[in-house]
Amino acid sequence: MSEISPEVISYDDNSIRSLDWKEHIRLRPGMYIGKLGDGSSQDDGIYVLIKEVADNSIDEFVMGNGRQIDITVQEGRVTVRDFGRGIPLAKVEDCVSKINTGAKYDSKAFKKSVGLNGVGLKAVNALSSWFRIQSIRDGMTKVLEYRRGELVLDAQEELCSLPSGTIVSFIPDETIFQGYHFIREYVEKLIWNYAFLNTGLTLNFNGQKYLAKNGLLDLLNVNMDDEQLYPIIHIHEEDFECAFTHGAAHYGEEYYSFVNGQHTTQGGTHQQAFREAIVKTIREFYKKDYDTSDIRTGLVAALSIKIQEPVFESQTKTKLGSNYMEEGGRTVNRFIGDLVKKHVDNYLHMNPETAEIMQRKILQSEKERKEMAGIKKAARDSIKKVSLHNKKLRDCRVHYNSNHERKLDATLFITEGDSASGSITKARDVNTQAVFSLKGKPLNSYGMSKKVVYENEEFNLLQSALNLEEGLEGLRYNNVVVATDADVDGMHIRLLLLTFFLQFYPDLVRAGHLYILQTPLFRVRNKQKTIYCYSAEERAKAIASVGRNPEITRFKGLGEISPNEFSNFIGPTMRLDPVILRKDHSVAETLSFYMGKNTPERQVFIIENLRNEDEVEAEMLSLS
Repeated sequence: MSEISPEVISYDDNSIRSLDWKEHIRLRPGMYIGKLGDGSSQDDGIYVLIKEVADNSIDEFVMGNGRQIDITVQEGRVTVRDFGRGIPLAKVEDCVSKINTGAKYDSKAFKKSVGLNGVGLKAVNALSSWFRIQSIRDGMTKVLEYRRGELVLDAQEELCSLPSGTIVSFIPDETIFQGYHFIREYVEKLIWNYAFLNTGLTLNFNGQKYLAKNGLLDLLNVNMDDEQLYPIIHIHEEDFECAFTHGAAHYGEEYYSFVNGQHTTQGGTHQQAFREAIVKTIREFYKKDYDTSDIRTGLVAALSIKIQEPVFESQTKTKLGSNYMEEGGRTVNRFIGDLVKKHVDNYLHMNPETAEIMQRKILQSEKERKEMAGIKKAARDSIKKVSLHNKKLRDCRVHYNSNHERKLDATLFITEGDSASGSITKARDVNTQAVFSLKGKPLNSYGMSKKVVYENEEFNLLQSALNLEEGLEGLRYNNVVVATDADVDGMHIRLLLLTFFLQFYPDLVRAGHLYILQTPLFRVRNKQKTIYCYSAEERAKAIASVGRNPEITRFKGLGEISPNEFSNFIGPTMRLDPVILRKDHSVAETLSFYMGKNTPERQVFIIENLRNEDEVEAEMLSLS
């Protein structure tokens, strides 16, 4: 064994460092906002920054102050303006630059707030290249400006005729959020959730108004894209609200859950309490011991609870860990259980038509489950046999359904062919990146029943790798990335995979877990520099940057890119295109248009969007 030099293991006074508030946030941003990202994922840090600011404005509204919030996002700059009381002017600097300073610790000024630790605004300040806050209160105003957490402007208090409130503007620091961009749909989803949860609040986003009059009932009506089997059951009492129904074409369960306005995307004790309460109530109403899965299959629900001093499992607050409503008071389980039992039982007694439809749905699910039992058992036995020698999956060490600090980075690349899979496998981060290799074009699953997932070996192995059989709660990868060639065959494989996920696991897409990997089309280089280009425009700029006689390589397949180069494209700065389901496009309509019969409308679409190789080459030459 080689000796370790004393310098390597030295541990003395010089080894101990004390960081100030902004240095610690900038050095360890993941502790405060989760993952960084570039904006292609809805849980990337730039959206958390918006939310941290907007949450304070929402808390003001909840406490009865201000009925309007204006949010603008333009060219990388975010501004949030509320019409609440305004931060006390003498404490503005403390609230944005002194860690663990805020008004929410004693739960007096903000009884049921989501922001509890006095961290949010400080994190936004420290992680922004430019940050400005203005508080307007009692006819006076105070303005502060910062650059990367350093105070650069401290204006004196002045008279002000503007309505009271707080105005926060910031630009995320591009040295931290490299190449970031805001995706409108992700910001819009955040704003809609605020509207659904806060009846009477008007939000203006880039000049467009967002207002919900019926709370979570509106949320389900907007987000459900298949037929509701019966009218949505809506409960709203005290600090709890829920709305639910069964979807005609839904597999599994789907939940939109919130605590004090925070979207708990990973659920928690409140969501589990609701799931258990629904099963218990329905069993008692029908006096039948129905299987849990038969009751919940196809269930789509939204629930919101307000509690004092909630305990979340991380600063990003995506999962509730505590089980109490307030100090020394009721538990979340008992509170939700009692309300669901009372209201749902009453509703079903008063609406026998709905009760009959619900029972038919449960019996249908029971019949399908029993029919599938033999197929599932054979599929599981098959998986057990091949799992020891399964060459399709090269797994990683960290998974999304774990408590590991890097679980948000857990990624599965779905690739075509051995050469592409080999390059990605050699270049990947074995801790957080896994690879699933397709043997060719997958089956077109459009219009098929879920039985095909178990009868088709490739789909069965993919479902097993993702751990999707029982729903999203056990999902093993936060990012599911389709990585295919940018040619006709690659595009076809991509379309077949999208069909598979939309047909059987639309919840995975709605939750923002599915992506398309962008890989470079060109490499432009000379002896001094190498530039990878993802479009003809980027190629033209690279040629101008490199200078005379550059070497230009065009990549036509992933297998042409060496493993050493591939590490540049699947690392921290990899480019991902999220697969987004827009509110005005249902899953059924989308699949029917692209994968159904060859309608005249689709023929027109193909003709209008078709570009042959000669046209592409001509465009490249014109940009050279």
